[in-house]
Amino acid sequence: MRLRVSTLLPLLLLPAVARAETCAEPFATLFERVAPSVVSIQATKINKAKPQRRFETIVGSGVVIERDGQVLTNAHVVDGAASLSVTLDSGIRAPARIVGMDTVLDLALLRLETTAPLPAARLGDSSTVRVGDEVVAIGNPIGLDQTMTRGIVSGLNRVLPGVAEQPMLQTDAPINPGNSGGPLVDRCGNVIGINTFISEDAQSIGFAVPINAARAILRDLREVGRVVRPWLGMQGREVDGRLAALIRLPLAQGYLVEIVYDGSPAERAGVRGGNLSVVVQGEEYLLGGDVLTAIQGASVRTHQEYVARVKTLRPGQRVQITVMREGHPRQFTLTVAERPRLPSDLVD
Repeated sequence: MRLRVSTLLPLLLLPAVARAETCAEPFATLFERVAPSVVSIQATKINKAKPQRRFETIVGSGVVIERDGQVLTNAHVVDGAASLSVTLDSGIRAPARIVGMDTVLDLALLRLETTAPLPAARLGDSSTVRVGDEVVAIGNPIGLDQTMTRGIVSGLNRVLPGVAEQPMLQTDAPINPGNSGGPLVDRCGNVIGINTFISEDAQSIGFAVPINAARAILRDLREVGRVVRPWLGMQGREVDGRLAALIRLPLAQGYLVEIVYDGSPAERAGVRGGNLSVVVQGEEYLLGGDVLTAIQGASVRTHQEYVARVKTLRPGQRVQITVMREGHPRQFTLTVAERPRLPSDLVD
């Protein structure tokens, strides 16, 4: 059935105008509306490596996502905490407990022990974010009370190998120690990300976990306390013709296996990792390992393809992979495991 355009115009134009007016409110008004849902988190941790200073307090931020006291923050803020205390925007302090934690996305879900309903932030849709969109970061930098900084989204889908497996939002809104776990908010007051870390090698480059990625794991954090992910136990990078030409070695195109984790499905199956460190145009490669070319018959060339193929698997499943070793294809059968916490998780 076709509708007249004239009948649709009044319905479409009015919400558009209303939305534009809402999103053009002064930043002071935006802060007053969102700040009550932002909390300060104090985590007391026991540092066994410092006998003279066993206890240390880590300060971070968080955002209330449900009126019953559920707070979303960074895992690195609360990981290993002996005790947790949360200070609300009103100044009231409340004890909290960890409901669930995911060291891969660096997210944790807390539950505040409070009987009164709390103001909750409105979660947005990070898939609609564009480079150049205005954003603000609200949190408690270096332990200071509620602070807001302003900037733009300066990059999308930033994949940082060895730092984060999840594509991140990049922003130039100043993010400082203590902002970790606080919300990155769009011009309409919607939370589009959870501020996670900054680059120490550059100015005005901060990163946030997209809120859609956080939404996707909330159910697991609430019901299981963790996120169950399939794992083969390999880490590597793409091999293309350019790399093979530069190092002048006969490398098959595919996913170069640089690291095979001890006790992983890949190690038990006999997959080989690299043993020779070579720096090519400023990038370090571990050569000498297998080159993965397929998982369950589906080709693997890039890191993104490897991650995508593994995501389709489930722990306990038996899968067949194909690798190139010394110029010859070989096949291995692996039993997929649940991804454990790795040494690289939550490192500074």
